[in-house]
Parts: sequence; C-alpha cells; structure tokens
Amino acid sequence: MEQSATPKWMNDPLVQDISKEKLNFLSKLFVEGKGKSQKEMMAFFLPMIKKAKAENLSFTQSEISACIQAIKNHSTQDELNQINKLMAQHNK
Repeated sequence: MEQSATPKWMNDPLVQDISKEKLNFLSKLFVEGKGKSQKEMMAFFLPMIKKAKAENLSFTQSEISACIQAIKNHSTQDELNQINKLMAQHNK
C-alpha cells in the first residue's frame, strides 16, 4: 500500500465533520502504534498526547468515538482484536 494514500477510515461519513488536522494526527497515531504491545503503546501515547497539546489539537468525546468507530469499520479482524484489547484495558 502506498504510504501517501489516505486511509479509508478518514473518508468514512462518521468523521466528515472532523478537521483534516485532527484526522491526520490520529492516522499517524494509529499507523505508528500498529503492532505495539500494550506497554509499548502507553510509552508511545504519552509523548503523542503532549504533541497534540503543543499543536493545540483537542478532541471531544464524540470526535474520539466517531474516529474509533470509523477505524473499526475499516479494520481487519486482527486490527479489531488489538483495538478491542486496548479499549478494554483503557476502560478498566
């Protein structure tokens, strides 16, 4: 797959009202976090959260939910399993 191609989830109707800046940030987060263990993901997320704050990017709960659902809609079963595992850990 070509690196510059827009991920399918970014064209999902669920995220049509979210700015491209926010979607690009989340896309980078998703791509760079792919395949990491839970421990690696936590170490990865902290600097990314700081970066988002530095870039004045903040997300509403509805934006986060829409993005997660859009990503799930366009994920493989393995990716869904990883997402669900991370979400379960986050909700504990």
